[in-house]
Amino acid sequence: MAAWLLRRLVTRNDSWLLHCPISQTPVCSRGVSRASPASRALSTMQDKPRTAEDLPRVSFLELLYRLVFQGFYNRLHELQLYEKQLYGPIYRDGIGSVCLNTPELVEEILRKDDKFPCRGDMGVWREYRDMRGFGYGPFTDEGETWYKLRVVLNKRMLHPKESARYSGTFNEVVKDFIKKIRYMRQCSPTGDSVTNMANELYLFSLEGIASVLFETRLGCLEKKIPAGTQDFISAIAQMLSYNTTVFILPRWSRNLLPYWGRYIAGWEGIFSFAKKLIDKKMELIEQRVNNHQDVEGEYLTYLLSNTQMSIKDVYGSVTELLLAGVDTTSNTLTWALHELSRNPHVQDRLYKEVSTMVPSDQIPTAADVTRMPYLKAVIKEALRMYPVVSLNARIIAERNVSIGGYHFPKKTAFSFCHYAISHDENTFPDSFAFKPERWLRDNPERPNPFSSLPFGFGVRGCVGRRIAELEMYLLLFQLIRQFEIKPDPTLGELKSINRTVLVPDKQLNLHFVDRRCENTDCY
Repeated sequence: MAAWLLRRLVTRNDSWLLHCPISQTPVCSRGVSRASPASRALSTMQDKPRTAEDLPRVSFLELLYRLVFQGFYNRLHELQLYEKQLYGPIYRDGIGSVCLNTPELVEEILRKDDKFPCRGDMGVWREYRDMRGFGYGPFTDEGETWYKLRVVLNKRMLHPKESARYSGTFNEVVKDFIKKIRYMRQCSPTGDSVTNMANELYLFSLEGIASVLFETRLGCLEKKIPAGTQDFISAIAQMLSYNTTVFILPRWSRNLLPYWGRYIAGWEGIFSFAKKLIDKKMELIEQRVNNHQDVEGEYLTYLLSNTQMSIKDVYGSVTELLLAGVDTTSNTLTWALHELSRNPHVQDRLYKEVSTMVPSDQIPTAADVTRMPYLKAVIKEALRMYPVVSLNARIIAERNVSIGGYHFPKKTAFSFCHYAISHDENTFPDSFAFKPERWLRDNPERPNPFSSLPFGFGVRGCVGRRIAELEMYLLLFQLIRQFEIKPDPTLGELKSINRTVLVPDKQLNLHFVDRRCENTDCY
């Protein structure tokens, strides 16, 4: 009975939109509202300042109906396209945010950002840390304390010259991954097939980022993954799968439904794993100090021995960096390989670049791969089509702002609908086609730089951006130089679903066919 009533309430509210011809929907070719009922009413009061109350609004009941009955719960990125078609480039969603759907609107607000930008409500991430006494990290902290934390974290990571120091570490991980690919091919019926690429790339990404953060190898690329590592992987998947539910549902439902306990259990597994690795490194540093030996090392050693960070803040920060480093690279590489397998002309152009820029008997350096425009464009296009996080946010806390001709009080929450923006046909013609050339400097119609912001913008941009890009460039370089990547003919259409990050809706299998290499020991 409750479900039927909810359906009736919602369909009554927006039935005129759901049944009207497409030409009458309030979105025009340039992303500006057409003569919808809301815009016609506004046209009669041009002299009156427009506020958030004048925006089209999605009620909570409408949101709930679309998530439950229209099947958008696992397709929140597609919900952005649907609601943009209904309500236009700027509207209020069902949970209190103002949604922005054009690069111009996103640029407008980011140019007016606070000195210490706030990404939005991260309370559900902070709750577990408060329960266990861990510090906040670069994603959960705010204000001046966040800024001081970022100053510390940026060193040894964000600057290109600093990130380049990790190319040797990543190349070792890439080398082991290539060996694993060759082993898996040999075990396949066709001699060139590798199954479940998303999982294999996840293991590669975890091994790579852990090698940088913890200065140790986890064994993710071994034939048998250590039990603790597999538990950590499962814990991340569990936390992310319940993250959206925790954010949307009211707090009182936590005692009635099992999702909260499972969400917290996911965080327990994540922090337990990271804490053990950090504590182990602390013991090694302490031993060296007691033996009057020099304390040398990379990122974690730097944080533990050369900064004033408390141990609880190290736990919080390194754990968040680990989380961000795994999903960003693994998902982007998964989608990039999928699209390259489906677009042989793109793959051929990329192969031409990587095979001519570095001799076949040499391993590429950070300087080599960052000088390859098409390689970088392939990654950028994969991030556009499949943004790792399809929705981001800002809260302008210090002052009132005007965005898109509307006036908003301070502490208004704004949501950036990255998926809708990056699939807008006016900004990206043929937006569902994989076209890396969009991002080349010689393209006369290069997109608005705010049309795709996979790593954020400004001082709040991703602290791990440089090392994530380096890791992806080095792996993709070697895969394309050594293999021709072909699709599995039995796959069919591969769609993206939302698990906080965008992941494939089914297993991706690929064929890795050897290319001719003058030097048989080219890697």
